[in-house]
Amino acid sequence: MKASAGEIILKLKSLANAENVAGMARFGINPENTLGVPVPVLRKMANEVGRDHRLAQELWVSGIHEARILACFIDKPEEVTEWQMGKWVKDFDSWDVCDLCCSDLFDRTKFAHQKAVEWSRRNEEFVKRAGFTMMAALAVHDKKASDADFHKFLPLIKREAVDERNFVRKAVNWALRNIGKRNLNLNKMAIKTAQEIQKIDSKAARWIAADALRELTGETIQKRLNKVK
Repeated sequence: MKASAGEIILKLKSLANAENVAGMARFGINPENTLGVPVPVLRKMANEVGRDHRLAQELWVSGIHEARILACFIDKPEEVTEWQMGKWVKDFDSWDVCDLCCSDLFDRTKFAHQKAVEWSRRNEEFVKRAGFTMMAALAVHDKKASDADFHKFLPLIKREAVDERNFVRKAVNWALRNIGKRNLNLNKMAIKTAQEIQKIDSKAARWIAADALRELTGETIQKRLNKVK
């Protein structure tokens, strides 16, 4: 018999670690409703619990940081609805929940590409971050997508490169780098976009461009992509 949401939450609370919470806070993770349970422990729990869409919903509504991460690990992508994605993304209050949800669950749904575009236009910090995190995750996980599917993200990356908010600019940079590492064609497109971003009079844009160009033009990436070619 599977454990209930209540039993899982009790288990999570028994693993609470105040020192871990303080350490997480130093890395910009919201300490509110956070227990300090490490992600590897949550992944192990997810494997034991198994995929369960209904249980994921129950864990999410608890509002507990680790319960929400666990919900992302056990939910079934094929059962995730557009409404659910809209509800959960508005609940994001920490970069780690945002990133894990987008790269372990949302990017595997049929709405992923659509939501990446939609959310990139939103103003809320973690919703906008979610849009670009999704782009970064899709560049790695969506093996069936075409170059055109990622080419359409590049103007959005350029548009939002002026956002000075730390959690946004890092996600914009992440998306640009991951797209540029997918294959040689997209590498050239991403480098061109980074060079255009470099000319924008913005501190965030200059950082995004310099960091992306450093990696995308570097010997390691160029050697790997040319070898694949």
